[in-house]
Amino acid sequence: MLEWMISKKRIWVEFDTKKIFQKQAFASHNLIFRYNSILLGAFRLKEEFGTMPFDQKVSYLLENLNDLPDELVESGVEILVKAGETEYAAVLARDKGMINKVIQILVDAGDYLWAALIARNAGREEESNRLYRDGLAYYIDMEMYGRAVSAATALKLPPDEIDVLFRRGIESESRGMDLGQARAMIDCAMESLEIALIGRDDELSGQVMKAVNEEREKMAKKDKEADGQDR
Repeated sequence: MLEWMISKKRIWVEFDTKKIFQKQAFASHNLIFRYNSILLGAFRLKEEFGTMPFDQKVSYLLENLNDLPDELVESGVEILVKAGETEYAAVLARDKGMINKVIQILVDAGDYLWAALIARNAGREEESNRLYRDGLAYYIDMEMYGRAVSAATALKLPPDEIDVLFRRGIESESRGMDLGQARAMIDCAMESLEIALIGRDDELSGQVMKAVNEEREKMAKKDKEADGQDR
């Protein structure tokens, strides 16, 4: 009787063990099947994407920018750059950790300020400062003095050097205008810059706002002095 009970228990143990192995094998099979399905889906998607016309590729990339499969990221960035969608290309490259690529895209587009900020956020302080310096030279050469002021402020140049850039910007923008038109345009530009910086609390925005306010105070002081001389 005892031997029969032991034999029966052994049979049940063997049966349970066999069921466990079967379940494990079935689970492994399902996992392999799902993995293969994912690979097959990614392959088909990449193949289908490759056959799309260029404009359709651009539309697909813009619509699926946040959910783009890794297999399409590199080619997607290049396509967006070629299509002139520089900001989207930069965002895609940045979000996928392609720091060198996003910096190159922005430098090629002349957006040294954003490129420098990307580098700084990635902990590349030396590269960030170099980009700000390159940007400062580029913006001065292109007479883009608003951006030049931002680069100079980020580099923490002396206030008098930033003031020179403000004045050069005023001279550049006021060519062919009378004094009243030039002053109105400058005031409008300053207000637009202030509005654009509302809600931003980063260090660079604070420095730019400080520089704008200082320049406004200087202009008001000069206007007051000019009025006194007229009288």
